[in-house]
Amino acid sequence: MLHFELVTPEKLVRSEDVYMVTVPGTEGDFGVLEHHAPVMSTIRDGALSIYRTEKGEPELLAIRGGFAEVNDKGLTILAEHVG
Repeated sequence: MLHFELVTPEKLVRSEDVYMVTVPGTEGDFGVLEHHAPVMSTIRDGALSIYRTEKGEPELLAIRGGFAEVNDKGLTILAEHVG
């Protein structure tokens, strides 16, 4: 499982283990699975697609701006605004 955290300047919005997250990067959408190579990207306004299981339907969560970081601990999204 991929450890996923979603943070805004005000609070920690989510911290959970999921199957995959698709992120609206400024250079295009990208999917992050467990063991993804380390990467940092800026985020454009759009929606995160959060997949809890491999074949499940995604939960869509609107975000505005920020950064995504993938490292050996998982995926962290630092969003300017969620919702």
